Parts: sequence; C-alpha cells; structure tokens
Amino acid sequence: MAKVYESDQIADVVIVEPQSFKDDRGRFLESYRRSWFPLGREMVQSSRSDKTEGSLVGLHYHLHQADYWYVIKGRAQIVLHDLRLGSITEGKTLDIEAGEMNEVGIFIPPGVAHGFAAITDMTLTYLVDSYYNPSDELGVAWNDPNIGANWAVESPVYSQRDANNPLKKDIKDYFLPRAVMRS
Repeated sequence: MAKVYESDQIADVVIVEPQSFKDDRGRFLESYRRSWFPLGREMVQSSRSDKTEGSLVGLHYHLHQADYWYVIKGRAQIVLHDLRLGSITEGKTLDIEAGEMNEVGIFIPPGVAHGFAAITDMTLTYLVDSYYNPSDELGVAWNDPNIGANWAVESPVYSQRDANNPLKKDIKDYFLPRAVMRS
C-alpha cells in the first residue's frame, strides 16, 4: 500500500509514496487513488508535460482547480508556495525533488502556487479536477525573492508568460485565494 501523508510545510498538500512491485517482467505501481485526498474532487482531465533539462515552468496557481502531479521519467525539482490568505501555512514554500530518485505524487490544492524545473530531461503527468479555464490560470514570479524557491538548476529556460508573472507583493488581494476552513 502507498504511504500517503500531508506535507509538514504546506497544509492540504498531500505527498504519496507509491509501493512498487517488481519481477522479471518489470514493475507495477499504483500512482493515484481518489480516496487518498480528503479535500480532493473527481479528476476530470489528464495532461502530460515533456521538458528538457534546465526548463522551468511556473509559478502558476488556481483559485478553483486542484492538481495531482507525478513525474514518470527523469527528475524534477517541484516548488510549491502557499498563497492562501488565512491559511495556517500562508507564505510557506516547499521544494521537493520528484522522479527517478524520489518517486512521489503530489496533490496541490487550489491557492498553492506550483512550478517545476527539469533537473534532467523529464516527463510529468498531471490530473486536474476541472477543465482548462483561462480565467483560473494565474501566476507569480518564479524568482520572487520573498518566496525563496530552490529550483536546483543553474540557468533556467522559461516561457514569456512565466517571465512576465508579477511579484507576490504586487498581486492584489482579490486575485489571491482564501484558505478553506476545515470543520
């Protein structure tokens, strides 16, 4: 059975360490199960991102959408930052290597900014709980000094979109998510 636990850095982020079964034919593992995520909803779309070493994506965030990321090939440095106003971990940053050296799945709730850098050529698959909505595609500067992300790459290559994301201090409160209060 997979080891499933909430991050000790950012509330509601769930880390999954799948159990792998190997034999002479190869291996098998279960990488996702809906019941692992108390705040999760049904995942409705799956996507794949193939990136070359040194590529950087992010930081992106959603007000309504949750993601589940799993690196299936290579190695990535994943960075998460809690933007949720009123969250018990508001302003905290988590960076974690994922992929061949650390096989983990990561559930990212709405309001947690997320990005990744390709330490090697890599493939990331991700599930989302709502269909693509351009009005729910927001961003914050990947190199914001107040976030303090460790990207683990020397000279990252990133998109124009990511180059133009604002610093966190320049984002108006109405574009920031609110924490979901648990009962």
